[in-house]
Amino acid sequence: MIRLGLRLTLSGGREAAARLAVVAAAVALGVGMLLSILAAINATATQNSRNAWLNTGTGKSASGQSVAKADTDPLWWLLRADHFDGKTIGRVDVAATGPNSPVPPGLSRLPGPGEFYASPALSKILHSTPAAELADRYPGHQVGTVGKAALPGPDSLVVVIGHSPDQLAKQHDATRVTSITTVTPSSCDGTNCRVRTGIDSRGIKLILSVAGTALIFPVLILIGTATRLAAARREQRFAAMRLVGATPRQISMISAVESTVAAVIGTAVGFGLFYLFRTQLAAVNLTRTPYFASDLTLGTSNVLLVSVAVPVGAAIAARIALRRVQVSPLGVTRRVTPRPPRVYRVIPLVAGIAELSYTIGRVPRSTNGQIWVFVPGILLVLTGLVIAGPWLTMAGARVLARHTSRPALLVAGRRLADDPKAGFRAVSGLVLALCVTSAAVGIIGSLNAERSIPQAGRTVAGALDAHYGQGFNRTTGRQIGRVPPLSKAALGDLNSVPGVKGVLMIHTNPLGTTDPAHRGPQGSAPPPVAGLASCTELAKMPAHSACASGAEAASVTQNYGSFGTYYWEHWPTAWPAAGISAQRLARLPVQEIVVATNGSTSAIERARTILANTYPDQDVPWTVGEAHAESGAQLAGYQQLANVVILVGFPIAGCSLAVSVAGGLRDRKRPFSLLRLTGTQLGVLRRVVLLESAVPLLVVAVVAIGMGFLVAQLFVQAQFNYSIRAPGIQYYAIVLAGLVASLGVIASTMPLLRRITGPETARNE
Repeated sequence: MIRLGLRLTLSGGREAAARLAVVAAAVALGVGMLLSILAAINATATQNSRNAWLNTGTGKSASGQSVAKADTDPLWWLLRADHFDGKTIGRVDVAATGPNSPVPPGLSRLPGPGEFYASPALSKILHSTPAAELADRYPGHQVGTVGKAALPGPDSLVVVIGHSPDQLAKQHDATRVTSITTVTPSSCDGTNCRVRTGIDSRGIKLILSVAGTALIFPVLILIGTATRLAAARREQRFAAMRLVGATPRQISMISAVESTVAAVIGTAVGFGLFYLFRTQLAAVNLTRTPYFASDLTLGTSNVLLVSVAVPVGAAIAARIALRRVQVSPLGVTRRVTPRPPRVYRVIPLVAGIAELSYTIGRVPRSTNGQIWVFVPGILLVLTGLVIAGPWLTMAGARVLARHTSRPALLVAGRRLADDPKAGFRAVSGLVLALCVTSAAVGIIGSLNAERSIPQAGRTVAGALDAHYGQGFNRTTGRQIGRVPPLSKAALGDLNSVPGVKGVLMIHTNPLGTTDPAHRGPQGSAPPPVAGLASCTELAKMPAHSACASGAEAASVTQNYGSFGTYYWEHWPTAWPAAGISAQRLARLPVQEIVVATNGSTSAIERARTILANTYPDQDVPWTVGEAHAESGAQLAGYQQLANVVILVGFPIAGCSLAVSVAGGLRDRKRPFSLLRLTGTQLGVLRRVVLLESAVPLLVVAVVAIGMGFLVAQLFVQAQFNYSIRAPGIQYYAIVLAGLVASLGVIASTMPLLRRITGPETARNE
């Protein structure tokens, strides 16, 4: 039977060859995507491990440190974040106390005072940018480059600067270490370590897994659809085999051989596609930096899993798709209308919505708990759509047939009502694509709307915020940490930078006035104390710059540099006056400095360099735009992944539609030929074919889109207490383009109808 199955598969004519090619292509696509996801998970873990050394000296337990040698000399260590043109630079200041101080990975030796190492990407920027914008922040000269072993990705910006021990010991955040840590962000449980840099690969794995599931669904549908090509013809062939003595087991073996051969060929092609496009895959910026192409590797277990699981899964999908062709010897001549689907098919869909609704107010705090809450509910909704689709198709078809007298509408409605499973099967991939697209747009759009910078635009986004506070004293409500006010020379340097619009210093508050933006609950703890600012300086700020009439100084919020751009901030229209003279105010220490710019890179970076050199022991200031981008960096990666799901899912669904419509035409060529012989015009038959696909597509698409937005609403409400926002024009364009393209795919099969419904097809065989 295996030999016969191979002969029928490989020598069965153009029809068998086309079916084999389509199934193999579908499997290859699925294998390529699955391998890409597995490789991305592996590469994320590799990136994660390369971030570990940057977390040295952040209070981890001894188990997280590499073992120090007995004669190790301590190393002074200070990690800070620097910034340039919207990119984050990892800055590490080190000072060796002896010849045996530990050396970070990627360095041949420790830099001495006046020396620094820079990553290759940062070296290019240093050599192509005026020194006043970046290089002047790093004392000394470059003595080498940071190697790949210390870099998460090819565009990572890292600088390691050498100092003398006495110099670095004065920095308030510097620590003495005797070894370089090996604790990755994913290994940190939040109690034995305080991770300052890196990514949590567990969350990335979750997102990649969900995205992979969303992509594999339409691929499996395409495999099943392709396997069913020429199902009617094969029914007759298998029935003839049964008449000459073939058993059901032998028939199953023959059909399984065909799907297995296609799966094996597709698996091999899928591996080739992965290695062919691995370089392009490495450029995907999911973790804030692209991957090294060499990091996109596959372990032995990954290769074995895909090599075995995909052919088996394809064979199972084919077996399910072909269950109707394994009939009794006389079954082909006794075809009857299948039983109509029952309303109970909507139960899984309702159960998925109910499960997600139940999570509102009950979301677990742990990541694993959230995985077990949200993922099953979302997958249950997707599965429920596939299960409920035939019933929804039948309901729409019956309404269509009941309220029309046009021949094409009547024939299409009756045929769909008789076999709604076949009608929905053709559009099921597109229905899932629409649901996934709606959910992704709803979730990502809502998060972006809540966390993005509103209205004020480039001038607010380009404002530098140097925040020198180090927390709040809960007893007094005062901010901890301060620096001396800017000297006249430093202030003059800032104001002389082209593009700088103004400089604002937020001073400490001896008056003890309350933060006017505070809206917290009344309790035992005192409200936060306001900062004090000059109204003259406030007037030059791009937003929230109004003082009370006639005031010289004002009480302002302690986090003025955010400009009220976070959704929870509700600031007054004018800051209340503070009873302090301008002369006394100018002598008070400073908690925060805000520099308003025109948003140009040159103005921002020159001002940042001046502040960094004026206060070398403090963190380098961020712009408002960079602060928002940092908080939404992973969100941007998820947006990119959602775009991949949308852009890949729709073409796969379109292929399923084309294969299904073409296969359905070939299966029904004899009934259509008889209709033409009885006088039915070819145009009527074309409208019938178009309606048989368009009706279930439009009917179930409405439900799928609604379910997608409902899932998005339940998720963001449960997880973030947000409400989804109306999608932008881009979403409507995607949906409209997808529907128009789908109708175009159906229309492209119309020329086939003329060729297969000629009089010769209706002859008795």
